[in-house]
Amino acid sequence: MNIVPTKQLDHALVNQFFTDHWGSPEMVVSTGVYHCNELDGFAAVENGQRIVGLITFLIRENECEIISLDSIVENQGIGSAFLRAAETWARQQRCAAVRLITTNDNLHALRFYQKRGYQIVNVFPNAVDKARQIKPSIPFMSPDGIPIRDELLLVKRLDDR
Repeated sequence: MNIVPTKQLDHALVNQFFTDHWGSPEMVVSTGVYHCNELDGFAAVENGQRIVGLITFLIRENECEIISLDSIVENQGIGSAFLRAAETWARQQRCAAVRLITTNDNLHALRFYQKRGYQIVNVFPNAVDKARQIKPSIPFMSPDGIPIRDELLLVKRLDDR
């Protein structure tokens, strides 16, 4: 498996990955509507062309915002490798912090990010209802039976810029 910039991959492969795993390349969060297939990022590629994970991000002022992180192969270090790559990229861009938004039901993501130094700094109650107005395909309930309604902002300071 190799970690490569998404810009080096066939655009159709990246687009298909988001369609298969998110329903579309469009991500709707309180900071905006993003077309993940057009953002900077990294992909984990197996056997030359099979994408097994992908992270996308953008720079806003002096912060890097992770828009998506998806790994279809769990517990292989792909997510951790993506975070290290994104944080290195953010430092190179002179960012003071990396931030991301996840939803209240995503306990796996909350555990994952906090173990890697990210802190919950804000909660946006009922923000997912607003996102559903733009992207109605967002489910109301997680597979675990947790209502999906709030967004949580997590931030990691990059002190060693």
